[in-house]
Formats: sequence, C-alpha cells, structure tokens
Amino acid sequence: MRLLFLGDIVGSAGREAVRRAVPSLRSELALDYVVANGENIAGGKGITPPLADQLFACGVDIITGGNHTFQHREIYPYLDTTPAITRPLNYPPGAPGHGIARAGELAVVNLMGRTFMGQDCDDPFRAADAALRETAGARYVLVDFHAEATSEKQAIGWYLDGRVTAVVGTHTHVPTADQRILPRGTAFCSDAGMCGARDSIIGDEVDAVLQRFLTQLPTRLPAAEGTAIINGLIIEASGENGRAISIERCDRVMD
Repeated sequence: MRLLFLGDIVGSAGREAVRRAVPSLRSELALDYVVANGENIAGGKGITPPLADQLFACGVDIITGGNHTFQHREIYPYLDTTPAITRPLNYPPGAPGHGIARAGELAVVNLMGRTFMGQDCDDPFRAADAALRETAGARYVLVDFHAEATSEKQAIGWYLDGRVTAVVGTHTHVPTADQRILPRGTAFCSDAGMCGARDSIIGDEVDAVLQRFLTQLPTRLPAAEGTAIINGLIIEASGENGRAISIERCDRVMD
C-alpha cells in the first residue's frame, strides 16, 4: 500500500496547488490513497462544503481536520453526512461529525493534542485506544495527530508504535525532518508541513503577521497568495501485517 499524506492546506494558494498536483501525483507515485488535512482551506481558517468537494473531486480520498474545523457553521451538517471527512475524535460528545473515516482497506483516525492548543479536548491517548477497537478490521490505520507540542506528538507516536501503520503530525505548518519507522513498525513524523504560499508565515501574509508581532494589536491574518509549496509524506506499508515499510518526504514547488 502506498499513501500520500498532505499537510495542512492553507487558503486558495494551497487549495489550488493540491487540485493541480494530486491527479498527477497519484499516477507518478503509484498511490493507493491520498489523505489531506483540510481544516484551513477556507481563507486560511476553516472548511466549507463546496471547498471540501473540490478536494474530493481532484482525488483526495479522506480529509482530516483540527482546531479550525468548526470555524464555519455551514460545515456542521456536512460533517455529519459525509463519511470521508473527519474532525478530531476527542472533541467532547455532541460535536458534529466523526473522528474516523475509511477508504477501502484504510482507516484514518483524527486526534487533537491538548498541550498549548487552547481547547479542552478529551484525552487523545484514551481516545486512540477506543479508536483502535473500532478500526480493528482495517488492514491499515493512519493517525493524523493535530497538535502543537512536538513532545506530545512523539509521545503518541511511541504510544501507538506497533498498533497502527502511521502517526503523522499536523497543525504547525512547518515540516519536520524526523520521519522514521519506529521499532515496532509504525511510521512517524512530527509534522507533515503545509500546502500553501511559499512566501508567507505559516501560510499567512507576511506583513500582517509582522504587524501583529510588532504591535500586539488584534490583526486580521489573510492567507497569503503566490507561488505555492506542497509538503507531504509518502508512506508505504506491508499488505501482510499493515506495518510501515518506508516513510519519505514529498515536497514540491508549484510554479
């Protein structure tokens, strides 16, 4: 099994880059599945049904979410009725949507960290245990762990080592160079990075972000435009036991 995981898609620059790239990447890389974090596709924060449909139409199999998933209320019914889009599983009961999605032999679990995230979510470790009971029949299991702290990301990677195919971090929009196969066969990377404008600060306009840092005043942070980058991870797994064989970066500049 060969899977491409795409880091947080930010604004129209990232969205259009993914729409252009995914069809050719599926062929070039002989991919079985494409999973993408889409919680920032609507102007840099949130997701809407028409934009989610654009990702599915270009060849993304499953869309994962994070702390901005619920930014736009029109997504709430869509989360409930669309099996291939997730929000973090460990949101408190009553939140719209679901935290697990399936495509063929792949199950994707979406979890969110609690360290420095500013939201009171349930324990992601115990939520992961519950998710694995629910996905027991899936040959491959990928976990998107949407979190700020690399220590928390590494901790859940080790916690799930040997129990899932891969644990991939999202949220910080900056790709890390720690991709590896953990001792019991789980692929891990602290952060996949982002798909968005190259000349930006984590996908937002540079001048607006600098203004916020310099003045400490509330400042709107528009998603940046221009030449886009794609940050992703290619994960290959064994069909016999579902464990990872390799994990490598897939980074492209979209001129």
